Amino acid sequence: MKYLNYLTALVVAALLIPLNGCNTDSLSELNENPTVAEEIDPGFILAYTQLQTSGERYENWRTQLIYQSTMMQQFATLPTYWAGDKYLYIGSYSAALWDRAFTGYIKDLTNLVEITDPTVDGQEDLVNYNSIARIWKVVAFQRITDIYGDVPYFGAGKGFSERDFFPTYDPQSEIYADMLNELEVAAGQLSASASTPGTQDLIYGGDVEKWRKYAYSMMLRLGLRMVKVDQAAAQEWVQKAIAGGVMDSNDDISYIQHTDGPGGINRNGMGEVFNWNGERYTTDDSPRLSTTFVGWMQEHNDPRLERLSWVVTGGPAQGMPNGYDASTITQYDPTYEEHNGDAYSRINPMFVLKESPMVFQTYAEVEFMIAEAIERGWATGNAADHYNAGVRAAMQMYSIYDASVEVPSAEIDAYLAANPYDSANWAQQIGEQYWAATFLNFYEVYANWRRTGYPQLTPVDYPGNQSNGTIPRRLIYPTSEASNNPEGYNSAINRQGPDEFTTRFWWDVAQ
Repeated sequence: MKYLNYLTALVVAALLIPLNGCNTDSLSELNENPTVAEEIDPGFILAYTQLQTSGERYENWRTQLIYQSTMMQQFATLPTYWAGDKYLYIGSYSAALWDRAFTGYIKDLTNLVEITDPTVDGQEDLVNYNSIARIWKVVAFQRITDIYGDVPYFGAGKGFSERDFFPTYDPQSEIYADMLNELEVAAGQLSASASTPGTQDLIYGGDVEKWRKYAYSMMLRLGLRMVKVDQAAAQEWVQKAIAGGVMDSNDDISYIQHTDGPGGINRNGMGEVFNWNGERYTTDDSPRLSTTFVGWMQEHNDPRLERLSWVVTGGPAQGMPNGYDASTITQYDPTYEEHNGDAYSRINPMFVLKESPMVFQTYAEVEFMIAEAIERGWATGNAADHYNAGVRAAMQMYSIYDASVEVPSAEIDAYLAANPYDSANWAQQIGEQYWAATFLNFYEVYANWRRTGYPQLTPVDYPGNQSNGTIPRRLIYPTSEASNNPEGYNSAINRQGPDEFTTRFWWDVAQ
């Protein structure tokens, strides 16, 4: 087997992958002919798929920023092409994650799981590669199904191996059941005595114990996601996750530390949005922090705000309202033309550089979920202690972006003293802190808001919106699916409901 070292793998990926997301020649060949796997280091495929899942400018701009960040009122914008701010539908934007995932890393991850099968004679030493690939495949699919609902899952990525070019859309309930099982199997088979991908693993450097914690932390996330549709199963998986051992410090955070090159795939996709021409974050149409987000932080005297906010005029942090455009903003702010948006808070560039980390799951989230489990009677311990640990971890983790935005312990202590935990109001308090802690991971911001209903956001009612003035519950499938895979597409519509922003899927039921 031909092995590529980590540096070579990244250089090859960087030089061969333009920003439009085309696969490398080797990965494309792997998708067409699985025998090529005999010549490709699985560690290279792992590194490549981790970078792909982090994403390029294309899907991060459209899915994360344009839609999710503004629907969740953490950013606000005026241009109408930022469709999520106004609940408008732009087909290519709504389909961006789908397009990148199913034409790229889902195929590669499916192949990686297959070619590292440790039950095949002679491949026993690949058990950790297989386990990590299975966990990472769950990370990728959880994003996809939590955006669209029912999606191709069991047959996805098997166009060559099984000639399944038009896979069926699987029910989200079955997808979740299998993802949870995959996490359990992967966590159980990780081995300290087998080979690891080492530095080719861009998340944990091949540390199997950190991967085990990550698997159980993901299990905790997925278990709680089911709380409104299957409480018994939710409780079972939550308890299993906590017993297995979840993240226990910020050292366990799952993130990729990106670099500024040598090619686009190595860069932070959101960082490329803000810095694609070196000045993006200073232009008039760049997003501002939302009045909702800024107002919540100001109300709680949150020390994170002065780290996040950057105001061109040098004034105090001020959010921009959601749901306005360049013509209507003067109805809210008659002085807008005088400052041209420079009085509103932009994000501090230190958080969105091309080399900034891309975060997938944090220790803070885990602590908030444990606090919730305790309040539900599913775990033992003191909910306030876990809540406080979550707040502290959420503020301390800013250090992974840059030392200049670190929040000192004394400021965290003062914040916790001024905003004590209230068990009688646990759902709202935990939900709001989770919303703040997951800022810049808008996949999780959006998913947890739909699960919990917190924070309680006031929808906008922009003229011509496609959600009847309500915050969308999902994104719409690619328009090509109705014609290219009509059987699969129609089965999902018949089971899930109309292919619209307002359709709720399996775990997102109204209560």
